[in-house]
Amino acid sequence: MAQTGTDHKAHTPFLSRPGVRRFAPFLLISAIALVFIFENRSSVKIRLLVPEVTMPLWGALLIAWGLGMLACLFTVRRRSHRHHRHSR
Repeated sequence: MAQTGTDHKAHTPFLSRPGVRRFAPFLLISAIALVFIFENRSSVKIRLLVPEVTMPLWGALLIAWGLGMLACLFTVRRRSHRHHRHSR
């Protein structure tokens, strides 16, 4: 009996699936970044254009990491929407 597309997915090893292969580097880099962030617990002075604030370094790094994740999310979403328009 011929295999259907869903049967093929069931027999594909988990780590060789394309979605998992794309997500694994993100997970690894995020884990390393979060360990780095939470190891830096000292307070620092940060200048935000005009005001100067004192806050824990891990907070500033966590904000920068979150903004980077948002930028990545928007970039990936725009790229996938653009790709769907060209495939019509």
